[in-house]
Amino acid sequence: MKKAVISTGGKQYLVAEGQELEVDKLKDEKKADFETLLLIDDEKINIGTPTISGVKVSVEIVEPEIKAEKIVAIRYKAKKRVHKRRGHRQRYSRIKIISIGVRG
Repeated sequence: MKKAVISTGGKQYLVAEGQELEVDKLKDEKKADFETLLLIDDEKINIGTPTISGVKVSVEIVEPEIKAEKIVAIRYKAKKRVHKRRGHRQRYSRIKIISIGVRG
């Protein structure tokens, strides 16, 4: 079974063919390709410097935008009448790994 390490959104992910995962929001396209940082093919391991030339990971974007749960940050100072609330919802894209292989 082939596995690869890809980098997107400043994070690295260990992926296998057929796997679905959520990554930071990507552009609204149907398919994308990622450079491979590390490739594991059964017992053979290739390490890139920084990427492996000629190897790509093809993905299909299943859902272009997913919103995470809202995170509320509160700033409060006792006895000073100072308080502030702000919220944030991170946006993700759900992707499915189609193939890990040599560029053709």
